[in-house]
Amino acid sequence: MRGFEQQWLSLTFSKAIFLGNGLIAILSGLFGNLLVGSLSLGPVAPFDAAACFLAIGMAIILSSWTENYGDASENKDLLTQFRGAAVAIASDEKIALLGAIQSLFEGSMYTFVFLWTPALSPSDEEIPHGFIFATFMLASMLGSSLASRLMARSSPRVESYMQIVFVISSVSLMLPIITNFLVAPSKVKGGSISFAGCLQLLGFCTFEACVGIFWPSIMKMRSQYIPEEARSTIMNFFRIPLNIFVCIVLYNVNAFPITVMFGMCSIFLFVASILQRRLMAISDKPKMESWTAMKERDPEAEPLND
Repeated sequence: MRGFEQQWLSLTFSKAIFLGNGLIAILSGLFGNLLVGSLSLGPVAPFDAAACFLAIGMAIILSSWTENYGDASENKDLLTQFRGAAVAIASDEKIALLGAIQSLFEGSMYTFVFLWTPALSPSDEEIPHGFIFATFMLASMLGSSLASRLMARSSPRVESYMQIVFVISSVSLMLPIITNFLVAPSKVKGGSISFAGCLQLLGFCTFEACVGIFWPSIMKMRSQYIPEEARSTIMNFFRIPLNIFVCIVLYNVNAFPITVMFGMCSIFLFVASILQRRLMAISDKPKMESWTAMKERDPEAEPLND
Protein backbone atom coordinates (compact mmCIF):
# COMPACT_ATOMS: atom_id res chain seq x y z
CA MET A 1 0.00 0.00 0.00
CA ARG A 2 1.13 3.55 -0.68
CA GLY A 3 -0.30 5.01 2.51
CA PHE A 4 -2.32 7.68 0.71
CA GLU A 5 -5.68 8.83 1.99
CA GLN A 6 -8.65 6.77 0.80
CA GLN A 7 -10.64 9.77 -0.44
CA TRP A 8 -7.84 10.58 -2.87
CA LEU A 9 -8.77 7.57 -4.99
CA SER A 10 -12.08 8.87 -6.36
CA LEU A 11 -10.58 12.34 -6.83
CA THR A 12 -7.62 10.90 -8.74
CA PHE A 13 -9.88 8.85 -11.03
CA SER A 14 -12.17 11.81 -11.73
CA LYS A 15 -9.19 13.99 -12.65
CA ALA A 16 -7.71 11.22 -14.79
CA ILE A 17 -10.99 10.82 -16.71
CA PHE A 18 -11.40 14.59 -17.20
CA LEU A 19 -7.77 15.32 -18.11
CA GLY A 20 -6.79 12.06 -19.82
CA ASN A 21 -9.96 10.95 -21.59
CA GLY A 22 -11.11 14.52 -22.12
CA LEU A 23 -8.71 17.43 -22.36
CA ILE A 24 -5.55 15.54 -23.39
CA ALA A 25 -7.48 13.46 -25.93
CA ILE A 26 -8.90 16.62 -27.52
CA LEU A 27 -5.46 18.22 -27.73
CA SER A 28 -4.05 14.98 -29.16
CA GLY A 29 -6.65 14.97 -31.91
CA LEU A 30 -5.90 18.57 -32.82
CA PHE A 31 -2.15 17.90 -32.74
CA GLY A 32 -2.56 14.86 -34.97
CA ASN A 33 -4.60 16.90 -37.43
CA LEU A 34 -1.84 19.55 -37.42
CA LEU A 35 0.81 16.94 -38.25
CA VAL A 36 -1.17 15.47 -41.14
CA GLY A 37 -2.89 18.56 -42.51
CA SER A 38 -0.84 21.69 -41.88
CA LEU A 39 2.62 20.11 -41.75
CA SER A 40 1.86 17.45 -44.41
CA LEU A 41 3.90 14.78 -42.61
CA GLY A 42 1.64 11.94 -43.76
CA PRO A 43 -1.02 9.78 -42.10
CA VAL A 44 1.55 7.84 -40.04
CA ALA A 45 2.91 10.96 -38.31
CA PRO A 46 0.37 10.93 -35.42
CA PHE A 47 1.35 7.33 -34.60
CA ASP A 48 5.03 8.26 -34.58
CA ALA A 49 4.30 11.20 -32.29
CA ALA A 50 2.24 8.95 -30.00
CA ALA A 51 5.19 6.54 -29.71
CA CYS A 52 7.43 9.43 -28.65
CA PHE A 53 4.98 10.57 -25.96
CA LEU A 54 4.61 6.98 -24.73
CA ALA A 55 8.38 6.69 -24.40
CA ILE A 56 8.49 9.94 -22.40
CA GLY A 57 5.67 8.74 -20.16
CA MET A 58 7.38 5.39 -19.61
CA ALA A 59 10.61 7.14 -18.59
CA ILE A 60 8.76 9.36 -16.10
CA ILE A 61 6.91 6.39 -14.57
CA LEU A 62 10.04 4.22 -14.30
CA SER A 63 12.00 6.99 -12.64
CA SER A 64 9.34 8.25 -10.22
CA TRP A 65 7.07 5.30 -9.37
CA THR A 66 7.67 1.82 -7.96
CA GLU A 67 5.50 -1.24 -8.50
CA ASN A 68 2.82 -2.01 -5.90
CA TYR A 69 2.68 -5.80 -5.52
CA GLY A 70 0.07 -5.74 -2.76
CA ASP A 71 -0.09 -8.20 0.11
CA ALA A 72 1.90 -11.29 -0.83
CA SER A 73 -0.01 -13.43 1.69
CA GLU A 74 -3.27 -12.90 -0.24
CA ASN A 75 -1.90 -13.83 -3.67
CA LYS A 76 -3.75 -16.69 -5.37
CA ASP A 77 -3.00 -18.56 -8.54
CA LEU A 78 -4.84 -17.56 -11.70
CA LEU A 79 -7.04 -20.67 -11.84
CA THR A 80 -8.25 -20.15 -8.27
CA GLN A 81 -9.11 -16.52 -8.99
CA PHE A 82 -11.13 -17.38 -12.11
CA ARG A 83 -12.87 -20.23 -10.31
CA GLY A 84 -13.94 -17.83 -7.57
CA ALA A 85 -15.11 -15.33 -10.20
CA ALA A 86 -17.20 -18.00 -11.94
CA VAL A 87 -18.84 -18.96 -8.64
CA ALA A 88 -19.66 -15.31 -7.88
CA ILE A 89 -21.18 -14.78 -11.34
CA ALA A 90 -23.26 -17.97 -11.14
CA SER A 91 -24.55 -17.22 -7.64
CA ASP A 92 -25.51 -13.57 -8.15
CA GLU A 93 -27.67 -12.55 -11.12
CA LYS A 94 -26.82 -8.87 -10.61
CA ILE A 95 -23.13 -9.57 -11.25
CA ALA A 96 -23.94 -11.62 -14.36
CA LEU A 97 -26.22 -8.89 -15.71
CA LEU A 98 -23.71 -6.13 -15.03
CA GLY A 99 -20.91 -8.07 -16.72
CA ALA A 100 -23.09 -8.77 -19.76
CA ILE A 101 -24.14 -5.12 -19.98
CA GLN A 102 -20.56 -3.89 -19.91
CA SER A 103 -19.44 -6.49 -22.47
CA LEU A 104 -22.24 -5.58 -24.89
CA PHE A 105 -21.52 -1.87 -24.62
CA GLU A 106 -17.74 -2.21 -24.86
CA GLY A 107 -18.05 -4.60 -27.80
CA SER A 108 -20.16 -2.03 -29.66
CA MET A 109 -17.81 0.78 -28.69
CA TYR A 110 -14.64 -1.01 -29.84
CA THR A 111 -16.32 -2.00 -33.11
CA PHE A 112 -17.43 1.61 -33.64
CA VAL A 113 -13.80 2.78 -33.32
CA PHE A 114 -12.95 0.95 -36.55
CA LEU A 115 -16.18 1.79 -38.38
CA TRP A 116 -16.61 5.54 -38.06
CA THR A 117 -13.94 6.46 -40.63
CA PRO A 118 -15.33 4.36 -43.53
CA ALA A 119 -18.86 5.40 -42.52
CA LEU A 120 -18.06 9.12 -42.84
CA SER A 121 -16.06 8.75 -46.07
CA PRO A 122 -17.66 5.95 -48.14
CA SER A 123 -16.58 7.64 -51.39
CA ASP A 124 -13.08 8.52 -50.20
CA GLU A 125 -14.14 11.96 -49.02
CA GLU A 126 -11.38 14.00 -47.41
CA ILE A 127 -12.39 14.33 -43.77
CA PRO A 128 -10.35 15.96 -40.96
CA HIS A 129 -9.81 12.88 -38.81
CA GLY A 130 -8.03 14.80 -36.06
CA PHE A 131 -10.76 17.41 -35.70
CA ILE A 132 -13.48 14.75 -35.77
CA PHE A 133 -11.68 12.73 -33.09
CA ALA A 134 -11.32 15.87 -30.96
CA THR A 135 -15.06 16.50 -31.39
CA PHE A 136 -15.79 12.94 -30.26
CA MET A 137 -13.64 13.43 -27.16
CA LEU A 138 -15.34 16.74 -26.40
CA ALA A 139 -18.73 15.01 -26.59
CA SER A 140 -17.43 12.25 -24.30
CA MET A 141 -16.13 14.82 -21.81
CA LEU A 142 -19.52 16.56 -21.78
CA GLY A 143 -21.15 13.18 -21.17
CA SER A 144 -18.83 12.51 -18.22
CA SER A 145 -19.67 15.94 -16.78
CA LEU A 146 -23.39 15.19 -17.14
CA ALA A 147 -22.92 11.81 -15.46
CA SER A 148 -21.21 13.40 -12.45
CA ARG A 149 -24.17 15.77 -12.05
CA LEU A 150 -26.67 12.91 -12.34
CA MET A 151 -24.84 10.75 -9.81
CA ALA A 152 -24.70 13.64 -7.34
CA ARG A 153 -28.51 13.57 -7.18
CA SER A 154 -30.58 10.99 -5.34
CA SER A 155 -32.94 10.75 -8.31
CA PRO A 156 -32.81 9.47 -10.99
CA ARG A 157 -30.81 6.42 -9.98
CA VAL A 158 -27.96 5.12 -12.13
CA GLU A 159 -29.92 1.95 -12.93
CA SER A 160 -32.78 4.11 -14.19
CA TYR A 161 -31.11 6.65 -16.46
CA MET A 162 -28.69 4.11 -17.95
CA GLN A 163 -31.66 2.42 -19.64
CA ILE A 164 -32.27 5.65 -21.54
CA VAL A 165 -28.55 6.01 -22.31
CA PHE A 166 -28.42 2.55 -23.90
CA VAL A 167 -31.53 3.22 -25.99
CA ILE A 168 -30.11 6.55 -27.22
CA SER A 169 -26.82 4.80 -28.04
CA SER A 170 -28.69 2.14 -30.00
CA VAL A 171 -30.61 4.73 -32.02
CA SER A 172 -27.48 6.81 -32.71
CA LEU A 173 -25.70 3.81 -34.27
CA MET A 174 -28.77 3.14 -36.41
CA LEU A 175 -28.22 6.43 -38.27
CA PRO A 176 -25.81 4.96 -40.87
CA ILE A 177 -28.50 2.42 -41.78
CA ILE A 178 -31.24 5.07 -41.92
CA THR A 179 -29.18 7.49 -44.03
CA ASN A 180 -28.21 4.65 -46.37
CA PHE A 181 -31.90 4.16 -47.23
CA LEU A 182 -33.08 7.79 -47.15
CA VAL A 183 -30.12 9.70 -48.62
CA ALA A 184 -28.77 8.85 -52.06
CA PRO A 185 -25.05 8.03 -51.92
CA SER A 186 -22.65 10.37 -53.67
CA LYS A 187 -21.27 9.09 -56.98
CA VAL A 188 -18.38 11.55 -56.97
CA LYS A 189 -15.12 10.32 -55.52
CA GLY A 190 -13.29 12.58 -53.11
CA GLY A 191 -14.53 15.99 -52.07
CA SER A 192 -15.65 17.05 -48.61
CA ILE A 193 -17.93 15.23 -46.20
CA SER A 194 -21.42 14.59 -47.59
CA PHE A 195 -24.80 15.53 -46.12
CA ALA A 196 -25.33 11.92 -45.03
CA GLY A 197 -21.90 12.03 -43.40
CA CYS A 198 -22.88 15.15 -41.45
CA LEU A 199 -26.00 13.42 -40.14
CA GLN A 200 -23.97 10.39 -39.14
CA LEU A 201 -21.37 12.62 -37.46
CA LEU A 202 -24.13 14.13 -35.33
CA GLY A 203 -25.25 10.63 -34.33
CA PHE A 204 -21.68 9.55 -33.58
CA CYS A 205 -21.17 12.57 -31.31
CA THR A 206 -24.34 11.56 -29.48
CA PHE A 207 -22.95 8.05 -29.07
CA GLU A 208 -19.67 9.43 -27.71
CA ALA A 209 -21.61 11.51 -25.19
CA CYS A 210 -23.30 8.28 -24.10
CA VAL A 211 -19.84 6.71 -23.78
CA GLY A 212 -18.88 9.58 -21.47
CA ILE A 213 -21.95 8.88 -19.32
CA PHE A 214 -21.33 5.13 -19.40
CA TRP A 215 -17.87 4.95 -17.80
CA PRO A 216 -18.47 6.70 -14.45
CA SER A 217 -21.94 5.17 -14.21
CA ILE A 218 -20.75 1.60 -14.78
CA MET A 219 -17.96 2.18 -12.24
CA LYS A 220 -20.53 3.19 -9.65
CA MET A 221 -22.69 0.13 -10.34
CA ARG A 222 -19.64 -2.14 -10.16
CA SER A 223 -18.80 -0.73 -6.73
CA GLN A 224 -22.37 -1.44 -5.61
CA TYR A 225 -22.84 -4.98 -6.91
CA ILE A 226 -19.40 -6.60 -7.30
CA PRO A 227 -17.23 -7.45 -4.26
CA GLU A 228 -14.07 -5.37 -4.19
CA GLU A 229 -11.75 -8.32 -3.53
CA ALA A 230 -12.87 -10.09 -6.72
CA ARG A 231 -13.89 -7.13 -8.87
CA SER A 232 -10.95 -7.11 -11.28
CA THR A 233 -11.03 -10.89 -11.79
CA ILE A 234 -14.79 -10.91 -12.42
CA MET A 235 -14.54 -8.14 -15.01
CA ASN A 236 -11.59 -9.88 -16.70
CA PHE A 237 -13.78 -12.99 -16.86
CA PHE A 238 -16.15 -11.07 -19.14
CA ARG A 239 -13.37 -9.40 -21.13
CA ILE A 240 -12.05 -12.71 -22.46
CA PRO A 241 -15.10 -13.40 -24.71
CA LEU A 242 -15.35 -9.66 -25.41
CA ASN A 243 -11.81 -9.51 -26.83
CA ILE A 244 -12.36 -12.70 -28.83
CA PHE A 245 -15.54 -11.21 -30.30
CA VAL A 246 -13.83 -7.93 -31.25
CA CYS A 247 -10.96 -9.82 -32.92
CA ILE A 248 -13.43 -11.93 -34.93
CA VAL A 249 -15.34 -8.81 -36.02
CA LEU A 250 -12.18 -7.00 -37.11
CA TYR A 251 -10.88 -10.06 -38.94
CA ASN A 252 -14.14 -10.29 -40.93
CA VAL A 253 -14.83 -6.56 -41.21
CA ASN A 254 -14.71 -6.70 -45.03
CA ALA A 255 -16.98 -9.74 -45.23
CA PHE A 256 -20.13 -7.78 -44.30
CA PRO A 257 -21.56 -4.40 -45.36
CA ILE A 258 -20.91 -1.60 -42.91
CA THR A 259 -24.65 -1.23 -42.32
CA VAL A 260 -24.76 -4.83 -41.04
CA MET A 261 -21.96 -4.07 -38.58
CA PHE A 262 -23.73 -0.97 -37.27
CA GLY A 263 -26.99 -2.90 -37.06
CA MET A 264 -25.28 -5.55 -34.95
CA CYS A 265 -23.89 -2.90 -32.60
CA SER A 266 -27.30 -1.25 -32.35
CA ILE A 267 -28.92 -4.57 -31.42
CA PHE A 268 -26.26 -5.18 -28.75
CA LEU A 269 -26.98 -1.79 -27.20
CA PHE A 270 -30.72 -2.40 -27.22
CA VAL A 271 -30.19 -5.76 -25.50
CA ALA A 272 -28.03 -3.93 -22.94
CA SER A 273 -30.98 -1.62 -22.19
CA ILE A 274 -33.22 -4.65 -21.60
CA LEU A 275 -30.65 -6.21 -19.27
CA GLN A 276 -30.30 -2.87 -17.48
CA ARG A 277 -34.05 -2.83 -16.89
CA ARG A 278 -33.82 -6.34 -15.46
CA LEU A 279 -30.95 -5.26 -13.20
CA MET A 280 -33.01 -2.37 -11.88
CA ALA A 281 -35.95 -4.68 -11.18
CA ILE A 282 -33.75 -7.10 -9.23
CA SER A 283 -32.07 -4.32 -7.25
CA ASP A 284 -35.49 -2.87 -6.32
CA LYS A 285 -36.90 -6.21 -5.15
CA PRO A 286 -35.23 -6.28 -1.68
CA LYS A 287 -36.42 -2.73 -1.04
CA MET A 288 -39.99 -3.64 -1.98
CA GLU A 289 -39.88 -6.76 0.21
CA SER A 290 -38.55 -4.84 3.22
CA TRP A 291 -41.18 -2.12 2.72
CA THR A 292 -43.95 -4.74 2.55
CA ALA A 293 -42.68 -6.48 5.69
CA MET A 294 -42.48 -3.17 7.56
CA LYS A 295 -46.01 -2.31 6.48
CA GLU A 296 -47.29 -5.67 7.72
CA ARG A 297 -45.64 -5.11 11.12
CA ASP A 298 -47.14 -1.62 11.46
CA PRO A 299 -50.49 -1.93 13.24
CA GLU A 300 -51.58 1.48 11.98
CA ALA A 301 -51.36 0.17 8.43
CA GLU A 302 -54.09 -2.41 9.19
CA PRO A 303 -57.63 -1.47 8.17
CA LEU A 304 -59.90 -0.50 11.08
CA ASN A 305 -62.75 -2.89 11.94
CA ASP A 306 -66.19 -1.39 12.23
